[in-house]
Amino acid sequence: MFEVLTGAGLAVSAGVNAYIPLLVLGLSARLLDFVTLPAAWRWLENPWVLVILGVLLVIEFVADKIPVVDSVNDWIQTVIRPTAGGIAFGSGSTATTKIVTDPAAFFTNNQWVPIASGVALALAVHLGKAASRPLLNTMTAGIAAPFASLTEDIGSVLTSIAAVLLPILVLVSIAGIIILAIWLGRTLRKRRMAGPEGPAIRM
Repeated sequence: MFEVLTGAGLAVSAGVNAYIPLLVLGLSARLLDFVTLPAAWRWLENPWVLVILGVLLVIEFVADKIPVVDSVNDWIQTVIRPTAGGIAFGSGSTATTKIVTDPAAFFTNNQWVPIASGVALALAVHLGKAASRPLLNTMTAGIAAPFASLTEDIGSVLTSIAAVLLPILVLVSIAGIIILAIWLGRTLRKRRMAGPEGPAIRM
């Protein structure tokens, strides 16, 4: 069960920021004795991979805090974040994936299930983030973008660390995301009902 929670937590984190959970997982495998990646995923702890992930994280960190640019970045990340979620779940849940050495076994032995689960989780979180940011920018004239992004980054870091060190806390993160999704849905519905010239929505 804990392995599933680890994978789920990393995938959820990837839906917010594709690179944070992969970095946390790679660094954990490299620095902590009790974290061992499956053979097919050990490339995540390669120093060059970690450097590349770090550079991409810096780019993402800056782009996501600039109004309008953040929405363009979210559009680009529609492929990247779910992919990272699949990798994070597949490696974080310690699934023995044979897609590299035995493609047939990957499908016949349900090796694809953890990866598909991670893709689905990360995509759901990403779509919620991508939908909420334009709304937030409109409501605050873009002022809230950097603060929202920083909050998301901190949440992604904490969720990733919790997924590796204390997986049970992932349940708290998932509950928080569900609550946020409900709030977002209600806010969007109220905004559509009010129309473009309707009253401003209070946070």
